[in-house]
Amino acid sequence: MKRISAIVRPEKLEPLKEALFAANVSGMTITQVMGCGNQHGWSEYFRGTEVLLNMIPKVKFELIVADDTVDGIVELICDTAKTGEVGDGKIFISPVEEVVRIRTHEHGEAAI
Repeated sequence: MKRISAIVRPEKLEPLKEALFAANVSGMTITQVMGCGNQHGWSEYFRGTEVLLNMIPKVKFELIVADDTVDGIVELICDTAKTGEVGDGKIFISPVEEVVRIRTHEHGEAAI
């Protein structure tokens, strides 16, 4: 099993959520986050003083999926979230040792 964490633009929340559900992803966790990468924010003026706003709002999707579905889901996320501009986001993939469904005590992929 793998954990896929995708950090994307806020305007991609609904399109990506719909695309993942259409691809039969069984569940996901979505969090509003702040951060910066290559964008490093932007400058605005407040009362005549330049202020650097370097924490940019993003949305983080977290999914736990079977190993054989990772490539397809990553491709789906890239296709759906891409605008071609700096700040489209990142995808992180990491191994998951175990999953337990609290209600039924199922373990492993049966608990996803």
